[in-house]
Amino acid sequence: MLIRAGYDIGFSADHSVPALANLSVHPSRNKDLRTAQRIMTTPDVPVYDYLDSFGNVCTRLTIPAGGITISCGFVIEDPFLPDEVAPGARQQPIEELPDEAMLYLLGSRYCETDRLSEIAWANFGHIQPGWERVQAIVTYTHERIRFDYKSARSDKTAWDAHEERVGVCRDYAHLAIALSRCMNVPARYCTGYMGDMDLPELVGDMDFSAWFEAWLDGRWYVFDARHNYPRKGRIVMARGRDATDVALTNTFGRAKLTRFQVYTDEDRLGMIVPKAP
Repeated sequence: MLIRAGYDIGFSADHSVPALANLSVHPSRNKDLRTAQRIMTTPDVPVYDYLDSFGNVCTRLTIPAGGITISCGFVIEDPFLPDEVAPGARQQPIEELPDEAMLYLLGSRYCETDRLSEIAWANFGHIQPGWERVQAIVTYTHERIRFDYKSARSDKTAWDAHEERVGVCRDYAHLAIALSRCMNVPARYCTGYMGDMDLPELVGDMDFSAWFEAWLDGRWYVFDARHNYPRKGRIVMARGRDATDVALTNTFGRAKLTRFQVYTDEDRLGMIVPKAP
């Protein structure tokens, strides 16, 4: 399937403000792009990219006094298959894990393994290690949290989401990640596009989404605690320990978000990318 995706994001600022953005498709999906992916700004300002320590494309720019609009649109080819399910995937002993997976066992800014360890072992210690245990964590998280956009806030952690029992997709991901790490399963945070093309009806305004990946049987598998079933059409942008590492934008000074539009849908017209509205 050809999927067209993109965004139109605006900021106002009284003074020039340096900014950092994670708004590009992850390099692992570059081969699937069927049109160029280029970040545009109005007014036109210098923009350049670099790869961070997690392999994500980060974009540096400066928001000028008065503000800026950042936009991008592209078409990508996707197999549009549901997330892979592997019930037999085993949990590897820590001593067998590759070095690069070890970081994803540790607590992080939004995933407090120290506060959630007793809860994790009490609820999942008796479950068969591997896919079954991670799926139990996903189901627990899905049932524990009620989705509500109005409850979103930038400082909410996995512990907060667990206790408040309400949140958005990043809160589902943070809680499931923290509980997985407590059970010695490496888990990392993912953000990207997740449209509603595989759903029977629209689910509201389009937004970027968050999910997580768990290391089982020598590879990473996708899990989604918000939806708790295999979805189709994910387009990953960035991966990291938690939302700290993959924030859509970071501004180093005062800037106000004034516009935020995201789109993801099937490109039925043959790789035609519309201008941002």
